[in-house]
Amino acid sequence: MPRYDFKCAKCGAEFEKQMTVAEREKAKPACPECKSRRVRPVFSGFFAKTSRKS
Repeated sequence: MPRYDFKCAKCGAEFEKQMTVAEREKAKPACPECKSRRVRPVFSGFFAKTSRKS
C-alpha cells in the first residue's frame, strides 16, 4: 500500500499517511496535530521492489 506525504497549510506539520490509491482519490486526510483538512501533498520519491535480480 502506498504512503503519501502531506503538509498542513494551517500549522505546518508534515506527516505521512498510508492509504490505497482509491482512498487517496476520494479523501483528504486530516492533520494529526491540529485536525485541519487544509493539507496539501508533498512530492517525495519512491522506489519499486521487485523479486527479479538485475
